[in-house]
Amino acid sequence: MPMPFAISPDEFEGIVTDELDALPDDMVDGLDNVVFLVEDRHETEDLLGIYEGVAITDRGQYGFGELPDRIVVFREAHLERCSTMDELHDEVHTTLVHEIAHFYGIDDDELHRLGWA
Repeated sequence: MPMPFAISPDEFEGIVTDELDALPDDMVDGLDNVVFLVEDRHETEDLLGIYEGVAITDRGQYGFGELPDRIVVFREAHLERCSTMDELHDEVHTTLVHEIAHFYGIDDDELHRLGWA
């Protein structure tokens, strides 16, 4: 599918960083052992982002030496869905909130109810 406008991987990473920086402190301050990554697209599914890890509500014996959880934002999926820079920023913002919510143990049904899906 052709993308409405071209954004280099570096430019897209800058947008993700800007939107991450714009999130409320109380949302990001609790993130423990989480890395944010940008990839072109998910291997098998058409996703905007994905949280890979153990939600804070399920960690139990989680401790020292654990590999970091990952929040991945997929560049090409965003570019295919957005036709303006404002739309792109909004969609990246929503994706970050959605995936961070999974870290806090909020499932897709609740995210849909709250309008973050």
